Amino acid sequence: MGSRFSLEYWSSMAPARKTIMEQQLKVNMEKYTDKLIDAINDYKKDDGKHDVPIHGKSYSLVSTRIGYARRILGSLLDLKTTIIHHDDKKVIVQCDAYLADTHVSTGTAEELRSSSRINNTSALENAETSAVGRALAFLGFANDSVASAEEVSTAIEQQDRQLQTALQELETVSHPGSYSAWLTKHKTMLAKIKTNNPIAYGKFQERFTELKSTLETKGAIQNGR
Repeated sequence: MGSRFSLEYWSSMAPARKTIMEQQLKVNMEKYTDKLIDAINDYKKDDGKHDVPIHGKSYSLVSTRIGYARRILGSLLDLKTTIIHHDDKKVIVQCDAYLADTHVSTGTAEELRSSSRINNTSALENAETSAVGRALAFLGFANDSVASAEEVSTAIEQQDRQLQTALQELETVSHPGSYSAWLTKHKTMLAKIKTNNPIAYGKFQERFTELKSTLETKGAIQNGR
């Protein structure tokens, strides 16, 4: 009798327990949603202080979006990335954002391996960064643009072959005179890109430093000239 009573008792209590659990889940989700709103408001208060100017517009860095999200949400926010496609030509990555195990947004990004020197070796990493940035933007961590500074910079760099051409020409420098001519030819263009697209310019600067060091080793230039 005791066992039957216990079974019947708990069976009769099942709907009530389900209701309590649903109410508790609702309360928890409201609490998590409040935290999300606080994190987004915190991000909005930044008012672009950490944005990067590119061609006259401001774009957020993915690291900035992640920083504000983690500051308040902490481990409640789970960013799961998945490689959707990859071969010798391109990489596609998807990022799914979960808030306390509840799916809240998705971001997808594609990178072509041949689009730039960096993508030759880091297309997967760049695609993942962009996918995470887009997932956070769709979650609310965005101002005027869903695209991140990294994403826009890469797109512009791929469209603008001037930097790649300048690097290719630098590789052919054979003496100080030709190096001086190279500097004169590209001075205005480089100054413009440095102002309008600092991220692309920074990537260019890394490769420029490597090539310049090689030229100095070969004796094509001396003391950086």
